[in-house]
Amino acid sequence: MLRHTQVARRSPATPEGRAILIHAIAHIEFNAINLALDAVWRFDGMPRAYYLDWMRVAAEEAKHFRLLRDHLRGQGHDYGDFPAHQGLWTMCEKTQHDVLARMALVPRTMEARGLDATPQIQAKLRQVGAPDALAAVAILDVILQDEVGHVAIGNHWYRWLCDRAGQDPETLYGTLVQRYEAPRLKPPFNEAARRSAGFSDAELRWLQQA
Repeated sequence: MLRHTQVARRSPATPEGRAILIHAIAHIEFNAINLALDAVWRFDGMPRAYYLDWMRVAAEEAKHFRLLRDHLRGQGHDYGDFPAHQGLWTMCEKTQHDVLARMALVPRTMEARGLDATPQIQAKLRQVGAPDALAAVAILDVILQDEVGHVAIGNHWYRWLCDRAGQDPETLYGTLVQRYEAPRLKPPFNEAARRSAGFSDAELRWLQQA
């Protein structure tokens, strides 16, 4: 595994560049399966609905991974052919002792970045216009729709945990970002998708200012 800064740039202009790009997304989805299952296994004492939510997320992340891996195989590649980074799993390890921090910083921070990045990736692939690029756009449509729901689940349980702890979710979030050295998110933000996933206007303003 590499740091995200060590992974080669993934230009979609060439078939190999597109394969590297799709491989990177497949790796994120593979990690997301394990992240969802870790949320189930690691944190006890949560309501039954919490465990059902994250088991559903794991199943949908597995679907995403299969779609992307099948696409890679159709282009003569496979998962594992290219280097990948460990950014998602690093935050999982940092938050292993605190379910509230996990909900704040994995689904609604790290994974929510996909809500912002996916439309930009799709635009680049459409510009290429090759059949494999357009097929990848369709797969990303499925992933984006599901990921809105996954981030919404993270938002729901983050707020539920804040309520249980008597904490203000908007105030606490900035504290957790600093405490766990979460990456600073950069615009442009997919505000429509983020609102659908349960982010408030105040939270979106905080992102823009941060």
